[in-house]
Amino acid sequence: MSVAFVRDRDAPLRPPPPGTAGALGWLRANLFAGPGNSLLTLLLGLALGWLAWSVLDWAVLRAVWTGSGREACAIPDAGACWPFVWEKFPQWIFGFYPLDERWRPLAVMAIGAAALAPMMVPGAPGKQANALFLLIAYPAIAYVLLAGGAFGLEPVETSSWGGLLVTLVVAVTGIVISLPLGILLALGRRSELPVVRTASIVFIELWRGVPLVTVLFMASVMLPLFLPGGVTLDKLMRAIIGLSLFASAYIAEAVRGGLQAVAKGQTEAGLALGLSRGQVTRKIVLPQALRISIPNIVGIFIGLFKDTTLVLVVSIYDFLGIINAGLQDAKWAAPQTANTGYFVAALVYFAFCFAMSRYALFTEARLEQAGKR
Repeated sequence: MSVAFVRDRDAPLRPPPPGTAGALGWLRANLFAGPGNSLLTLLLGLALGWLAWSVLDWAVLRAVWTGSGREACAIPDAGACWPFVWEKFPQWIFGFYPLDERWRPLAVMAIGAAALAPMMVPGAPGKQANALFLLIAYPAIAYVLLAGGAFGLEPVETSSWGGLLVTLVVAVTGIVISLPLGILLALGRRSELPVVRTASIVFIELWRGVPLVTVLFMASVMLPLFLPGGVTLDKLMRAIIGLSLFASAYIAEAVRGGLQAVAKGQTEAGLALGLSRGQVTRKIVLPQALRISIPNIVGIFIGLFKDTTLVLVVSIYDFLGIINAGLQDAKWAAPQTANTGYFVAALVYFAFCFAMSRYALFTEARLEQAGKR
């Protein structure tokens, strides 16, 4: 007589095989999955270790930390010349902005950071009002504070701006202008109206077909010729306009790629529900296209942030330009001065670009999870 056994509860979970879980399992799966993978890991590890040690030795162990001139950094086999950074760093941030008025750019940066922080936090209340403040009120506040000439503020010409202040002004303004303009151009390129489609294509291909240096020169020299009599724009505003138009053409192509990636059935389904084509584009197609285009758009933003260094060709001293200007100071004419300045510039640009890329990854992951619900 056979007896049947039916389990009425799950069997207890067994531990994973040794070496397949935890840190050891991750190392085996990702770094030492086979002989070739292990060899490549060791070679890259040695290269990174050598690079890290070289930077640590130059920037910390052999570095000069105190001094008041080139004599402190001109010693044989010296590393980074940090006294040069300590003395020049305020100028690298504010450029030639008057010393007693530097509270104004600090206030602009503080207000911008305080207004931007809630926009970057998911679930933060009042995002619509905050966005309107950033797009409408904040630019006016920033301009009044930086340029002065109103409310008893001393006027400060844009020729006195410089350093990281100019880099942030050009990059942030360029991003704010180029993103909506690029979206409109992408939609215009897919328009069924021949005039709109042709104008969008001509604009995009024209700006993508010339180097940015040429754009900056043309904006600085030719743009004033197209303005009405009595209307003038300073060099900084011309550079911002040229950079924004240049970036908008690339954003348009990135968004167009996202629009083409959205299935045609999405549009047909929206039309079948009784929505107009404008509503379908605004509420169904465009949000999906922008989510798909986030990596490319962020890549363009990062490139735009780094391309601000090119404004030096029209005599605008951005962060890198002000560092180059500081290197001409005979007081700090030492072998390691230039290397130290460029090392600090690399760290600053890397910090901003890395922060943008990581936040973009965070946004992609959050939108991906929201799309699966």
